[in-house]
Amino acid sequence: MSKNEKNIYVVGAVITDGNKILCAQRGMEKSLPGLWEFPGGKIEETETPQEALQREIQEEMHCHVEIGEQVEHTIYEYDFGIVHLTTFYCRLVRGTPVLTEHIAIEWLAAHDLEKLEWAPADIPAIEKLKKTYQAQQ
Repeated sequence: MSKNEKNIYVVGAVITDGNKILCAQRGMEKSLPGLWEFPGGKIEETETPQEALQREIQEEMHCHVEIGEQVEHTIYEYDFGIVHLTTFYCRLVRGTPVLTEHIAIEWLAAHDLEKLEWAPADIPAIEKLKKTYQAQQ
């Protein structure tokens, strides 16, 4: 790995409501414009992944989540850096997601997730969610 490659540590929330999963579309002015993702963001130096996720969901969506077990950990190399994404199952405990950073949200069943165009780092989590939810059918 060359010195100019940047490692970016991020967390994503797989917010579930029954058998539906929250999907969020990135704004057009961001990197990966218009692609879908699990909401979340960067982990600050002093935070655990769970603390970062709590803070990001509060800031981005104005709601509070309860964080459960890890869904997936993915390392994906983009042109702007190497993203280390850890996703966690989450449940809304207070509030309704508000669009501040995203341009759209959808609640979809696991088997419908691949109808959207996802950021590449999120795709392994989607594969895992499809298998997990199929096993529960």
